[in-house]
Amino acid sequence: MQLSALIQYLHEVAPPHFQEEYDNAGLITGHPNMEIKGVVVSLDCTEPVLDEAIALGCNVVVAHHPIVFRGLKRFNGNNYVEKTVIKAIKNDIAIFAIHTNLDNVFVSGVNAKIAEKLKLTDTAILSPKQDLLYNGYPVGAGITGYLSEPMKPQAFFEYLKQQMGLKVFKYTGICRDQIFKIAVCGGSGGFLLPQAKKSGADVFITSDYKYHEFFDADGEIIIADIGHYESEKYTIDLLYGLIINKFRTFATHCTKIVTNPIQYY
Repeated sequence: MQLSALIQYLHEVAPPHFQEEYDNAGLITGHPNMEIKGVVVSLDCTEPVLDEAIALGCNVVVAHHPIVFRGLKRFNGNNYVEKTVIKAIKNDIAIFAIHTNLDNVFVSGVNAKIAEKLKLTDTAILSPKQDLLYNGYPVGAGITGYLSEPMKPQAFFEYLKQQMGLKVFKYTGICRDQIFKIAVCGGSGGFLLPQAKKSGADVFITSDYKYHEFFDADGEIIIADIGHYESEKYTIDLLYGLIINKFRTFATHCTKIVTNPIQYY
C-alpha cells in the first residue's frame, strides 16, 4: 500500500488546515508514492526511533511532534534535528507528523485521549474556534469534563498520578475543597488559562509552565503541570489504535523508545 493512503486517512482524522500557523505537520521526509513496509508510531521522531524502525523493517514513522519546525539551511549533522533528517533520508524512511491539527480535533484528538484516561464525562472543547465544525463537532484547543464524582484534592492528585502514569507533578495552591470539573490541554497549554478559569474548572492540567506563570492561578484555579511528554505520551496509543483499526496490510508498532529528554531524580 502506498504512503498516500495512510496520509489521506490521517488527514481525515485531523485535517491539516486545523494546525496552527507556527506548526509543521505533514510529510517531512519521504514521498507519498512509496510503498509502506511497516510503521512505527512515536511521540517524537529521533535517531533512536529511526534505528528502531530500521531494526523492525519499517520505513514510516508517524510522530506527533514534527522533527522540523523551522527551515534548515544546512544538513551537516550539527544537531539532533539535522542528524535525524539525514538518517531518515539515507535509509528511505518517511517521517509524517500529525501535531496541532490532532490537538484541535474533538473526537480522536490528543485531549480526548487525556479525558479518556481520566474518565471524564460531558466533555467539551475548552477554546473552540469560532464557527468551525468538523463532523458535527467544534474544533479547538483543550477539553473540559467532569469526574464521575467530586474528589478531595489529595485524592484527586493520587488519581491523576495513577491514571497518567506520573512520578511527580507541579501544582499551585489548593483553592478548592473538592475537585469535580477538569480542564486539560496536552503539551504547552498555558495560553488557555483564562479560558480554563472562565469554564469554572477546579483544576487545569497542562505542561511547560514557567515560574512566574504559576502566579496567574491567583487562587481561582489549581494549575497542575504534569510535564510535556507525560501529558502527551498516550497519543502514541491513540495513533496506533487509529492505524491498526484502519489498515491490516502492514505491521504497525508502538515505539519502545522513551523520547522524553527530561529525567527525574
